[in-house]
Amino acid sequence: MTSPHPLDSLTGAEFSATAAALAREHGVDAGWRYASIILKEPPKAEVKAWREGDPVVRRSLSVLWRKQTNEVYEAVVNLTDDAVESWTHVPGVTPNFTIDEYHDCDHAMKENPEVRAALEARGVDVDLVLFDVWTYGGAVIPDKWRDRRLGWVDLWMRATPDGNPYAHPVSGLKIIVDMNTLEVLEIEDHHDFGFPEVHGEYVPELAGITPRTDLKPLQIVQPEGVSFTVDGSRIQWQNWDFRLGFNYREGPVIYQVGFDDQGTRREVAYRLSFAEMIVPYRDSSFDHYRRTAFDVGEWGLGYMCTSLELGCDCLGEITYLDAVLPDTAGQPWTITNAICLHEEDNAVLWKHVDPDAGTEVRRQRRFVVSVHATVANYEYLVYWRFYQDGNIECEVRATGIMVTTPMAEGETAKATGTTIDTRTYAPFHQHFLIARLDLDVDGGGNTVIESDSMPAPISESNPFGLDLNTRATVIRSESEAGRSFDWERQRGWKVQNPSKLNAWGAPVAYKLVPSASFPAMFDEASPILKRNPVIGKTLWVTRHHDDQFWPAGDYPTQSVDDLHNGMSAWIADDENLVDEDVVLWYNFGIHHITRAEDWPIMPADTISFWLKPFGFFDRNPSLDAPRTIKGAACACGDGECRCGHDHGAGHGSDGGHAHGHDEGHQHDHHG
Repeated sequence: MTSPHPLDSLTGAEFSATAAALAREHGVDAGWRYASIILKEPPKAEVKAWREGDPVVRRSLSVLWRKQTNEVYEAVVNLTDDAVESWTHVPGVTPNFTIDEYHDCDHAMKENPEVRAALEARGVDVDLVLFDVWTYGGAVIPDKWRDRRLGWVDLWMRATPDGNPYAHPVSGLKIIVDMNTLEVLEIEDHHDFGFPEVHGEYVPELAGITPRTDLKPLQIVQPEGVSFTVDGSRIQWQNWDFRLGFNYREGPVIYQVGFDDQGTRREVAYRLSFAEMIVPYRDSSFDHYRRTAFDVGEWGLGYMCTSLELGCDCLGEITYLDAVLPDTAGQPWTITNAICLHEEDNAVLWKHVDPDAGTEVRRQRRFVVSVHATVANYEYLVYWRFYQDGNIECEVRATGIMVTTPMAEGETAKATGTTIDTRTYAPFHQHFLIARLDLDVDGGGNTVIESDSMPAPISESNPFGLDLNTRATVIRSESEAGRSFDWERQRGWKVQNPSKLNAWGAPVAYKLVPSASFPAMFDEASPILKRNPVIGKTLWVTRHHDDQFWPAGDYPTQSVDDLHNGMSAWIADDENLVDEDVVLWYNFGIHHITRAEDWPIMPADTISFWLKPFGFFDRNPSLDAPRTIKGAACACGDGECRCGHDHGAGHGSDGGHAHGHDEGHQHDHHG
């Protein structure tokens, strides 16, 4: 085990030490609640200057509030010296909600006599109801409750104790609750469209479904073990080297990513994570007008992560890591197997068939860091993938259960959603994910270039209109920070290091290859866009600052804008972005026009983006990938091969096939 690193995640003992220090020095007791405790990361310059064996000063940053007065404080505790360094009141903000509060609210609503009476009036068994509390955006908070820590409660009913609660919304009934006291402030009984007969169960035993029986076992084995190493927070695989952290808000954080280029470690990124996830429902009806979630800032992606299970969530030779997080008393709790580390085969890395020299082919291997988060009805499956050729891919899969709503008797369709069952529609909505990409391409001093592909006009020198050129636009300052994707120009963005040139005289670079991006489609006057203008552009670029992490603001819960240390505040000073330490904020996601095939449980919708070396290397960095061995994955299984493989011969070692077109017809499962 290496010595502690400045970016190692907080331990359970450090959470407890934080709570003990604040109890001792500021009287934090049961009348307070912790919204979060997180590592206060040292300044980037200090971390990059740190060397193995150097002393490490550990600090925590807590956000907590006093329930009686609703006052919010930030506290920095020096864990090394066991001393509170700062205790700061933060007026006019509401911190994130917590898992404890979610369950406390569900229990309190079940016991509340007014709530029980409202449900009994509708013939609803309260014991079968799920009380699903949501946060408020500032624009829709009732004025009379504006100074409260406010929640609104959605109600769902199970048909049976084990049934799917999200199959049966209790329409037109909402509860406004003070989350500090769990007092019911108001029961909104707007309408009652009843419970249409729907096919809302997805568990075979409940749905009356007979599972298929014709799928044979698929086994992924690594008889000699895995090819990666885990040493504390440090992970090494192939030529990659990085550190892995975890916190309540972002979930996994990937630090100090480097690539070994023929014996020289070259920096690629300092910090990669998700900074926000915003899910607005595009339906202004009573049941949905408040439904705009900031899943990272209002709840915390890390808090929502679930334990992973071998064979279900991860397949193959798996290394699991636990995640330790604080509860609202500041004490640790553990998500076992929260992070999955493993290798995957991913088809062909590169290949060529030469009619004379034969075939050279390399199987592609990739290393994956993954977590799964359950956010109420939705699941978000997050994968960070590292490839042998220097590529990094971030993939997100959305699954789970759509929000649905009954329609009134006689209604068959809604303009703002899709009919997916009897008298039931699923409203259109969007999932905006904001990736924070702090790239350090061969060190500091980077410049972001917007790259467009442009067809050249027909001319004397281009008579057939074949010429295609690229146009580079330098993003010079933060007044130019917000950029939009252009499909017609196949726009991408390169992070260059102008002081480092490759062998061919071009600045080394990594390119953000965008995908799954779409316009926000909000009126400019929309309070949603004012609250989170970051979703209005595909990409933002800012100058690095050690305290800038959350583009929708530090406290998006009950917010009306992003001015509390969010994007609008960051770019107001129009800092220079040329030859600087820059951060990219990439907005991608799912424009979910709901469909019947998404019901009653949604097949995973997959989105991703790539970070690709662009002149970072002088040539293909995977030329040294291990030669693929024929028949290495022979499936005959009884010691006698019947599949025709030449076991023991490497591709290209014996000349292969005489003609390239024959090679492809010999087998469809080359090992």
